[in-house]
Amino acid sequence: MKMNIANQLTILRIILIPFFIYFLLAGQLAIAFIFFLLASFTDFLDGYLARKHHLITNFGKFMDPLADKLLITSAMICFVELGMLNSWVVILIISREFIVSIFRAIAAAEGIVIAASWWGKAKTISQMIMVIILLLNNYPFSLLNLPVDQISIYVATILTVVSGYDYIVKNKQVLKE
Repeated sequence: MKMNIANQLTILRIILIPFFIYFLLAGQLAIAFIFFLLASFTDFLDGYLARKHHLITNFGKFMDPLADKLLITSAMICFVELGMLNSWVVILIISREFIVSIFRAIAAAEGIVIAASWWGKAKTISQMIMVIILLLNNYPFSLLNLPVDQISIYVATILTVVSGYDYIVKNKQVLKE
């Protein structure tokens, strides 16, 4: 089976994650930042190409959000280890991701594919912005010497909770037998 370009970009995003993690934990924040930006750009590009060229597939509907979750949660777990992020934020965000993933699995077992909502996309974008800001604010030559890192953490956390609630409310029929 040949994969379309949108799905190949999603796989590329997953492949970039270990490189991002390596450089982040090695203290090479500038290189980690480049890998994160490249991975984030593949998220934008795969979605754009899938919509523009009608390349939306069930594989993409499942793997694109998974790739996003892997990228963001990997960054956040590393940030906890590096003292850049409180663990309660990561626990809350990962809990939401587990809940949504379980909903998707139940829906898939019933033959239903649930695509990401606007709230979910806003959540992902806010989390990516949060990671970028945390990387920039902790670069040896801090580019954003402002409290925007804390603001970005709160915005991402709030959007994560709201999108999780929206997801459950809109898809509660999945739990009905």
